[in-house]
Formats: sequence, structure tokens, C-alpha cells
Amino acid sequence: MRPKYEISEVLNLYKEDYLQNYKTSSHHLRTLNALQICRTSVLGGHVLKCKECSHVEIRYNSCRNRHCPKCQQVAKERWIMERESELLDVPYFHIVFTIPHEFNPLARRQTKQVYNALFRASWGTISTFASDPKHIGAKTGMSTVLHTWGQQLSLHPHVHCIVPGGGINPQGKWVFPKKYAKRSKRNIKYLFPKKALSKVFRAKFMEEIRNELEIPQHIAKAVMSKNWVVYAKRPFFGPKQVIEYLGRYTHKIAISNHRLVDIRNKEVTFKYKDYKTKDFSKTMTLDAGEFIRRFCLHILPSGFMKMRHYGILSSRNKSVDLNRAKEFFGLEKWERQKINWEIIAEQKLKINPSECKKCGQLSLEIVQTINADRGPPLKTIMQQCIS
Repeated sequence: MRPKYEISEVLNLYKEDYLQNYKTSSHHLRTLNALQICRTSVLGGHVLKCKECSHVEIRYNSCRNRHCPKCQQVAKERWIMERESELLDVPYFHIVFTIPHEFNPLARRQTKQVYNALFRASWGTISTFASDPKHIGAKTGMSTVLHTWGQQLSLHPHVHCIVPGGGINPQGKWVFPKKYAKRSKRNIKYLFPKKALSKVFRAKFMEEIRNELEIPQHIAKAVMSKNWVVYAKRPFFGPKQVIEYLGRYTHKIAISNHRLVDIRNKEVTFKYKDYKTKDFSKTMTLDAGEFIRRFCLHILPSGFMKMRHYGILSSRNKSVDLNRAKEFFGLEKWERQKINWEIIAEQKLKINPSECKKCGQLSLEIVQTINADRGPPLKTIMQQCIS
């Protein structure tokens, strides 16, 4: 179902007020502008006409910005379809690495450095445990995605990691974790011990961030005196479960249109989940300027990669290490594939781009292109096509 309100409506109503009261970088402004004009005549589009019933409809172009809540569905499904050929016949584990909130001021000012350190420390932690003969003693892999938000749009940097249960050794043999030898695979709760993961991750992150930035003493003292949070879930069993779960995280943005409840009187009300009380239906109302400010906290730097793959799942290692693991399990060889949006629309979204909404026939065809910013008025276009 279409959402009642959209982020673009908030921007149309209150962006100018926000710009008068808050300093905004040119990159953030370009992103807000893109979300504001997504799927409008400003970006141009196409006029389609049905060959059977002469029905005419206009489809405006998308902004394709990765922070846009309306442009992520196709990108998400394409990412999932590309990952399907990489799956192995092993359990997969979900691990979340979170940095303490004391780093938030640094994350706002030195965004790339902090987030890059978070990625490197996460992989450094996993690879350290995987290479240890006490745990696996082999080369593993990891797919990870960065999230920077909490449910109330506060800054909360963390990475979601999907790690296969085991690794490939130099002889081309898949090595399962040592604990698998003693118990059934379905009784293994965690890939590595959580407390040990937390301590190693803390050390790795502090090493990485100090290579990038000068850490104020009061921040270093505060974060080293506390236990860091590493969240680990039970393993997945079966490729379908892994893929479905990955789809929830890969192309999420700070807040979706469906969470917006009301927009009025220069205020925005939205739904959020309170994990402490397990109440998933709470609402929060913010001043529109504050809402946009919080949204901008989660606009990533230009060119920054929020999804990364490591070890046997990295781009340079898939053709060798991943295919060796595939061969061990007797699975089809991995090959790079390119999937166009029409296939995704039909197979995943159950939408046929050529289907007429009026008569239901697959007979829509493009009869005119609307150039960005230069298209004639909508009524004129409709009249021309009908005649």
C-alpha cells in the first residue's frame, strides 16, 4: 500500500525554513533536493499508451539516490539476486558491531574516518577469530552493511555482518568451527564467544581510529572503561532464510515513508520501536526542522560504500576462494551477473512494466519522452497522446 505521507512532503513544506536555521553542506543539500523532486516532472519521464484501449499514463523518472525511500526496492532486489549465487550450504551467522555513543561527535565531523575504522575493525575481529585454529583455522568471509541510526533517528553507528559458519583452508577443504565437532550444527548458538569478540573489537577499533584521528583523552578514557556491545544471533539454516534476512538490512534508510504518521503545524510525527519495553507501536513528534536535521545525520559522504564484502566474499577473491568452496560442496560455480530492472520487476516485485492498468493487457508502449525540466504541462501531453 502507498504510504499516507512521504519524506518529500516534509521537504516541500519545511526545507526552506530548515535551511534558514541550520548550516547545511552542499552534499546534504543536493541529497535533499533529489528526494524532493523524485518521480516528479522535474526529472522528466515517459508517456506510455496502451495499444488495446488507448489508455495513457505518465511515469516520471526516479532520483536513484541511495537515501531516497522510494528508490530502494529495485536496488535491494538486485543486490539479493546477485548474492544468491554466492551462498554456500552452511549455517550463516548474524553479528552486529556497535561503537559507543561517545564517538558520535567525531562521527559527525570526521564521518569517513570513523565509519572506515568501524568496517576495518569489524573484519579484523572476525578474521582474527576465524584464522585461530582454536575456532576455525581457515579463511572465512563476511558481508556487511553500515547503519547509522536508531529508531528515533539519533546517531547510532553499527554494522550488520553476515558470516558463513567456517572457512576454506589452503587445501581447498571447507573447515567448520571446532565446536561443530562436539555438537549438532543446529545447537550452536554463536559462531564465536561474544565477550571475547567484544574485547577484541574494542582493541581493533581503537587501533584503527587512532591511525586516522587524534582521540581526545576524555573520550578514550570513557570508552575503554566500558564493555562494548557485540550482538550475535543464532545461525541461519538454508539459503532462503539468509537471503530474506539480508534483504531487510541492505538498502534500509534512516526512516521509511510508511513510518510517517502525520505532518502538520511545522511538526512531523512518526512511529518507532522501543526495544527496551518491546513496544513496537510508539510515536514521536519532532519539530520539522529537527526532523530534517536528524535525517541529515544519516546522509553518507559522497562515494562512501555502505555495503562491503571481505575474505572469500570480496570481489577479488570470489572467482578463486569462493569457487573453491563451491566446488567442495558440489555447488554451481559463481559467476558475475548483471540483472536489468525489468527482470526484477517481473520476478521479484510481481509488476509487469508493460501491463495497462485499465484493461490489464501487456500492451503499453512508450510514445513520448519528457525531457527533464523542459516537458510541456501534463494536460497538454495527455491531450496530444489521446488525439
